Amino acid sequence: VGSEMCIRDRDITMNFKKGSPESAGIPSGCLLHFLDRLQKKQVPMHSFLLMRHDTLIAEGYYAPYQKDTLHRMFSISKSFTSIAIGLLEAEGKLSLDDPIVSYFPDKIPANVHPWIAAMTIRDMLMMPTCHAATTYKVDMKSDWVESFFTVPPTHPAGKLFHYDTSSAHTLSALVERLSGMPMLDYLKEKLSVLEFSDESYMLTDPFGVSMGGSGLVALPSDLLKFGYLLSHDGNIDGTQLVSASYIKTATSHLSDTRITAPLPSEACGYGYQIWRSEKNGFVCYGMGGQFIHYLPDYDLLFVTTADTQGLAGGNQLIYDALYDEILPFIQADPLPEDQKTHTELLSVLSSLAIAPLGDSAMTAAVTSQVSGKRYMFKPNSSEFTNFTADFTNDEGCFTFTLHGRPCSIHFGFGKLVCGQFPVYDQRYAASGVWVSENTLYVRAHVIDAFVGSVHFEVVFGDADVTVFMRKQEESLFGEFQGHLVGMVCGCL
Repeated sequence: VGSEMCIRDRDITMNFKKGSPESAGIPSGCLLHFLDRLQKKQVPMHSFLLMRHDTLIAEGYYAPYQKDTLHRMFSISKSFTSIAIGLLEAEGKLSLDDPIVSYFPDKIPANVHPWIAAMTIRDMLMMPTCHAATTYKVDMKSDWVESFFTVPPTHPAGKLFHYDTSSAHTLSALVERLSGMPMLDYLKEKLSVLEFSDESYMLTDPFGVSMGGSGLVALPSDLLKFGYLLSHDGNIDGTQLVSASYIKTATSHLSDTRITAPLPSEACGYGYQIWRSEKNGFVCYGMGGQFIHYLPDYDLLFVTTADTQGLAGGNQLIYDALYDEILPFIQADPLPEDQKTHTELLSVLSSLAIAPLGDSAMTAAVTSQVSGKRYMFKPNSSEFTNFTADFTNDEGCFTFTLHGRPCSIHFGFGKLVCGQFPVYDQRYAASGVWVSENTLYVRAHVIDAFVGSVHFEVVFGDADVTVFMRKQEESLFGEFQGHLVGMVCGCL
């Protein structure tokens, strides 16, 4: 499984001191309880790293993810953009109180709305812009940056917090204009001592601008390094890489989020593209369970990647597991080593994996009846035509034609099977389970730049098949939504 996903394994975190949880005042048993709780709650975790007192005390990766598997970090990108803005301010290339329109004369309409004309970089960092939603989503085929200046505003800037990804995207465009470099390249150069991974990159919009609001694709260790920078107020080994005052302001409570927050842990306020959290902490947060969570009262740095899209309250489950299973047991001083429990923890961390659906049991009578049958779909808007399901003892495969192109999706029973998702060429890991004698459920985890999942519920009749598809991903896989009905047209 891992060989399809990953480049060579290497000690990415070798620059950080490593030790047992007990050496940092945390019982290993707490971390076992934390991991067990997330597993029982069926939270689709992808990685977990924990640092205290500058010592990396736990890290684990859920196969097929490994430590050197790139991962989409979604809105953690915003926090990276914020630090880039702070660096440009320190260089004297901008002031946070500058109106953003002054930097984009080529994007501004002649009759620019006065609320937009008055909006400052600081407003954009804090998120009380004059837009109530992401502007480029109005028409994603038009210039994304220009949309920030042309979509009619809903209220004056500096008043109300509304989560607006186009704000961060426009700030990313500003970084690229003033630095003359792609935004992540600028950060890698300015923060070279952190040694962000060479493989990490930013997705770009259709017009070539780095998606500073959601496009970071990086390693979990890159998040740890970034969190380490923030937790040390921008000072690494005596070198002030980023203004300490900027970071302290960026991680403070500047905007109230209680009215719009979807979760309790996101109702604690917002700084400069960085959230406040419960327990007096701050969070660089990305959709789906991407977290850099620092709790200064505990000197605890907590990093996760995951895919909680579609799991109601999934992010809160991660927060609560940290708050309930780890924080209450942290001690100020090192604890006596618990070799037995620590060895058990290391074993669990090394064997983490995304759980497949169900178990390996199959309904043999149904599979033998439907395996290899060819169905023709009734006309549909997604242009699916024929469909076939084939089964072996512990694997299955859907083959179908989409947009006139032959496609296939392989899946395992009681295990994950990896492949390339059709049409979009995204890596996936899929499993299936029979939920009744004639109903099959298949879930494909997208484990590439567009993290998400695609779900299939397939009901086999005597001479027909009904398929329900649902995608849980932000941008792609639009065809894999809705219902398809097909009739048997013969056996292959």
